[in-house]
Amino acid sequence: MRYIWYIIYNFFLLPIMVFIGIIGVIFNKKIREGFFGRFNTDGGLDDFISSLDRNNQTIYWFHVSSHGEFLQTKPVLIGLKEIEPHIKIIVSFFSTSGYNNIDDNIIDCKIYLPFDFPWLVRKALKTIKPKKLIFAAYDIWPNLIWTAKAMNIPTVLFAAKFKRKTKKLMPLVRSFYQHVYNNFYSIYTITKKDDEKLRLILDKSKNMIIRVLGNPRYDQVNRVSDQYSIEHTKEILNRKKSIILGSMHNEDKKNILDGLMNLLNDNNDIYIIWVPHEPISKNINSVYDYFLDKGYSVKLYSEQNKLGTDHPRIIIVDVVGVLSKIYWNGIIAYIGGGFSTGIHNVMEPAIARLPVIFGPYYDNFQEAIELIDLGGGWSINNNKEFYNIANKLINNENFLLNASEAATDVIHNNIGAATRVVRGIIRD
Repeated sequence: MRYIWYIIYNFFLLPIMVFIGIIGVIFNKKIREGFFGRFNTDGGLDDFISSLDRNNQTIYWFHVSSHGEFLQTKPVLIGLKEIEPHIKIIVSFFSTSGYNNIDDNIIDCKIYLPFDFPWLVRKALKTIKPKKLIFAAYDIWPNLIWTAKAMNIPTVLFAAKFKRKTKKLMPLVRSFYQHVYNNFYSIYTITKKDDEKLRLILDKSKNMIIRVLGNPRYDQVNRVSDQYSIEHTKEILNRKKSIILGSMHNEDKKNILDGLMNLLNDNNDIYIIWVPHEPISKNINSVYDYFLDKGYSVKLYSEQNKLGTDHPRIIIVDVVGVLSKIYWNGIIAYIGGGFSTGIHNVMEPAIARLPVIFGPYYDNFQEAIELIDLGGGWSINNNKEFYNIANKLINNENFLLNASEAATDVIHNNIGAATRVVRGIIRD
């Protein structure tokens, strides 16, 4: 059956994916950039490897999908280099959002993931000769995994998670993924439920190492929050009453904007900091003009020297890379994506002591589920629900304080996964 799936993948599934990718190249700038960027992978690897003394050099190859998965991986990279300071780390990215936005000294070589053709991944593996090939979360590629197995290169998957109603348990799909996952040397899941789903997919896992080690993303969020030690001393009741709207999509705007306007009208002492998911001119101008037409004072974040006591009712963030810091200037966070693709990062506002509100598409995010369970987060379906929970948080100090503490507890209760993953990579 393994060879049947190899044939099906390489002669049917992979060509379909390539065809879709080529169509995407024509119409989508990001896909086009990533597609052509992969043609530089071989040269980049050759240049990097030729600069090393291969007789004494240990290389780990990490693969992440995008920017978010790199942040999840970073505490693992830091921990690994603390224990083995002389190793080299190669990180491959699938998406342009990761490749273009990550410039980190912890990485020794940054590449786009090669196209998943057998001859290309074999060439990359022969060039790198990694001690281990390590995947983060979910972006796994069959030929890369199968080829590494054939070359006796151990492969690791960490922060593995599965949707509540994962299609990977459907008979035919399960058979395919069984023949992919069975070629891993070790798999580390986030939760016990993920572990149970993985074992159902694998059926009998032979000599594979399977452990529940948690999510290193909590460690990264906690580490970054330490940069804001001054803000740490600010109790939430002493902050300006700002609602931070992070990673906003158009669908979020449709489902909370009326409720937001009611909040502004009913509470003269609250402020809004609006952060678009994509801070392009079209999105920024649309929000800017809307609030201006409603008679509110509006400014762009880039026009502000500091989020101090004199800022206008509405600030629109028109730069990237500042959201995690901005959360420390608020008392409530709404996180976008929950009415479309799935919610964005709820950990950053939680560590900043903010109660977190988000849309209904959160089932695939364990941290959101934990926020709801502990009383630090809420899922809403419409404007009315958004207004009701936000208004209660604004006007009930005890409710706000309890929710703030619960949100932070979710992070603190999960710290330590990065250390466990590093230990597994080294010892298993």
